[in-house]
Amino acid sequence: MRIAKFAIAGEARFGLLDGPELVVFKGHPLFSGYETTGERIALKDVQLLPPTLPTTKVVCVGKNYRDHAAEMGGEAPAEPLIFLKPNTTLVGHGEAIVLPSISNQVDHEVELAVVIGDIARKVSAADAHKVIWGYTVANDVTARDLQAKDGQWTRAKGFDTFCPLGPWIETEFEVEDQVIESRVDGDLRQHAKVNEMVHSVAEVIEHVSAFMTLFPGDVILTGTPAGIGPLVAGDSVTCSIEGIGELTNPVIAEAL
Repeated sequence: MRIAKFAIAGEARFGLLDGPELVVFKGHPLFSGYETTGERIALKDVQLLPPTLPTTKVVCVGKNYRDHAAEMGGEAPAEPLIFLKPNTTLVGHGEAIVLPSISNQVDHEVELAVVIGDIARKVSAADAHKVIWGYTVANDVTARDLQAKDGQWTRAKGFDTFCPLGPWIETEFEVEDQVIESRVDGDLRQHAKVNEMVHSVAEVIEHVSAFMTLFPGDVILTGTPAGIGPLVAGDSVTCSIEGIGELTNPVIAEAL
């Protein structure tokens, strides 16, 4: 099933995607189950929100595709390279990515995102599937010049709006050879298969949960393939994963 978080009349709600409509859940489906109110709302009439909780952690994996590690001037690390993005980076489908005035190069990075569905602490790779609720699409937007300048990644990846996520959670997705792509104004920038990751989703969950407790609603971004490139004001960037959907965001300059 595809589960979306959306805003209507100033209220955030969750719904089940059914064709052009959302069937509204009574509460958050992770905690209240999948009982619906019977209400149906047209998808075109709502603003899709990042399908997360206010307490969501955004855990990220760097250099998890060999071709991307190479384009960054190195090799893929022997263990998953972990960093965090603050939840203030999160925006939904259709919301703007804001280019900060202090950066001269902001890049797109399409990624498969895992949504955690249960408390996960010291979970083995063999049991990782038990704590996955579903998957969605992410864009790990990065101020590349600041990343190089700082020598670490917090500021470069931590600006508000630097983690578009959505458009919904696909609970029936299984990682196989699905295509992952990014396009800017329709031009193909990135193209790969999700099973080309160096460290699998199960291995990443085992690694992360060995030192950090994961909670329901937490999100793990699993890395980006080669083809990262700059965004400029006026662009429209679409990140897509076969079997999940498309996440599209306009790009604007920061208001001074």
